[in-house]
Order: sequence, then structure tokens, then C-alpha cells
Amino acid sequence: MKIAIVEDDINMRKSLEIAMGDHPEFEVLTFKNARDALKKLDESFELVISDINMPGMDGIEFVKELGGRFEVILITGNATLGRAIESIQLGVKDFLLKPFEIETLIKAIKRSDQVQKSVKSHPQKTPQKPQNAFLGHSEALDKALHVTQKAAATDASILLLGESGVGKELFARFVHEHSPRAAKPFVAINMAAIPDNLIESELFGFEKGAFTDATEARAGQFELAQGGTLFLDEIAEMPYGVQAKLLRALQEREIRRLGASKSIKIDVRIVCATNADLPQKIQEGAFREDLYYRLNTIPVVIPPLRERRDEILPIAEATLQHHSAQYGFAPKQFSIEAQESLLEYAWPGNIRELISVVERAVILSDGEQINAEALFLESRGLRPKRSIATMEQELIEELLRTCKGDTTEAAAMLGLSPEALKNKIKLYNLQGANP
Repeated sequence: MKIAIVEDDINMRKSLEIAMGDHPEFEVLTFKNARDALKKLDESFELVISDINMPGMDGIEFVKELGGRFEVILITGNATLGRAIESIQLGVKDFLLKPFEIETLIKAIKRSDQVQKSVKSHPQKTPQKPQNAFLGHSEALDKALHVTQKAAATDASILLLGESGVGKELFARFVHEHSPRAAKPFVAINMAAIPDNLIESELFGFEKGAFTDATEARAGQFELAQGGTLFLDEIAEMPYGVQAKLLRALQEREIRRLGASKSIKIDVRIVCATNADLPQKIQEGAFREDLYYRLNTIPVVIPPLRERRDEILPIAEATLQHHSAQYGFAPKQFSIEAQESLLEYAWPGNIRELISVVERAVILSDGEQINAEALFLESRGLRPKRSIATMEQELIEELLRTCKGDTTEAAAMLGLSPEALKNKIKLYNLQGANP
């Protein structure tokens, strides 16, 4: 397996190179920065391991440049965990939280290899997605939906606020489906996914000959959404110059294609979304204050998944069924321990991260049951849950060491009779106790 390691810290880079040299099945090439790696990466590589915090081009920009051509494992610290979460939207399935043991990385590499082989050997089908977009319910979700449904009945602009991965597009579709415009088009566009120089033509369209490559006229997203709803995701990423043209379109209810001499009347309801702090962006001069107030007629704050615990298992179960059918596997189920892990993890990447974790677990699990280990959440910061019996065993072992094997003294410290302690020593097969 040919692997590229991209790490600017020479000590970390050399440590990984030496440690992985003990595994002859890996062919490892290292690079000190992303730009050097991009010059050398070709189809012979099967995996890229990259740090996030690097000078010049960071790990997220690097992943964007890779464009999904390679499986990627990102390395991150707590300070850059938020950036790692962004990578999930770009298709990255695994990230490791520093510090980690080398064996944790080796397991992640082998999992990635297993996933690639399994996907190739199981032609994907296209099972029908669940009809209900919201696969579970919680008090926090229901409160947000109540506000959203009341706003949907009006024609006011709605600004959806919340962390990445909370389901902002689902809320936008909910607005459309519960509005008088439900029979008309719903058009979604992500500002962060379009190069800055193309956003204006994407939104407003262009006439033939408007620029070098404009060989024919094309309608923009405003025209395609005529009579319906236009969802502008990641609105904070819209270039400042285009913001003024968007504001004019909203005020005048008309647009003009690039290269056109006449304006086109529009009837479109605008729903926007962002995970950014727009007031802070305004202070920094990166977002227009007048546009903010125009878009923020009705703000809806979507709570993160960690505040919607009742939804975790229903979403995980629906995702499990969907991907089992997609990859042609027999029906699977989560073990009790796996369910507990799903509920204990904080899900900084929210629903998008949950779906990604479950999909990978579906591919990696051999039998009909998915256990906690297949979720691979410990590498992301989930501490393994210890049973009462395990903690009791560890306590007795510690006291026996402290008391130099004197069971009478240890029993007194535990509040047990010497006979009861001897029974527990026998139960746990402990060594070091004096007879």
C-alpha cells in the first residue's frame, strides 16, 4: 500500500516514517508541505495522511485540491478540531486527535484499505431514501421546527444558523415544502463550493459572448428558482462585491445576466444559512451590514446534535439500513456497546459526522452486528467506558500493591472482610496477594 505523509513538523514526520517502516506492507513517502505533495501525487498512491495545521496551504485546502482522488486521514489537535470537522463535508472519513499511539494510526490505515477493497467488491445500489427527512425527534429539534414552520407560511427571508453538519439544507427544504411555493422549484447553491470568480455568473446567469468561454446564454440560479425558493448555503463565503448585487436583486426584485442590457423580473423566496458569526464578519468588513439585515428577517437557530441526543440512535439506525442496502449487505444491527458509544460521543461534526461514521462501520463490520470498535470513535476523543467490575478490579490491584500484598490491610481499607476480598481476588484472578 503506497502512502503519502504530509507533515511540516520534521520531528513528527520522521517519527511517523520510522514507525511505519516496521510495517513492510506500507510504502511510505513523506512531504514537508502540501504543495510539494501535489507535485508528486499520482494514481499509484492509495492513501494520504496529512496534518491540518501547516503553513502555506493547510490540510483543508489540501483536501480541496485533491478533489476526492484519494482516501485521506487527517491529523488534528483540539485547537484545529473544528477544521477537521469541515473535512467531513469534503469526503474525509477518518481523522485522528493528537496525541495518538502509532498503533491507532496503523489501525486507521488498515481500515481505510479494507474500506477501499470492500467498496470495489460490492457494486453500489441506489436504495430509496427515507421519505421523512427528519429521522428522529427531540425537544430541541421540535422547538426549532415549530419556529421554522411558522416562518415558512410567510414570504419573509429566513437565515438558518448553526454548526456545520446540523442539517441546515433539510431545514431549508422544510421551509419550502411548508410554504405556498411548495409546488415550484427548490434550488440550492453552496457559496463555499464555487470559485469566487464564478459565483456572479452562477447566480445571475450570462448572455452569449459575455466572457471568453460564454459560447451560449445560460440562466442563473435565480431564474431556475423562479416562483420557488433559492437556498444560499454558506452565505458568509459570498465575495463582498457580489453581496451588493444580491442586495439589489432582493430590493428591486430583478436581476441582470452578465452581458445583458435588460433586467429580468424575479419572484423568489430567499433562505440563507451559515455557521459563521456574521456580526463579527461585519465588524471585519467582510460582510455587508445592510445585506445582513435584509437576509435576517427571521433567524432560526438549529441546535447541534449533542443537544438532540434522542435523535442519535434513530438517525444511526436509518443510516445503517440505508447503507446496508446500498452496498448489498445483509441487514445489520448495533451492539449494546456500540449504541452506548454513539450516545456518549460529542459529535462535533453533528449529523454529517454521524452518517459518515455509520457508513464506514457498515462497510467494515463482517457479521450482522456492528460493535463499538467498528465505529472507531476513540481516535476522535471518545474515552472507552469502563465497567464497574473493571474499576473494582483496578482498585483492588492498586491497593494490593500499596499494601504489599497484605490482604487484611487491603480489606480494611476497602471496608470488606478478608474473606470477601479473597473471593474477589479469586474472581479477578489477581496476583500479588499474600496467603
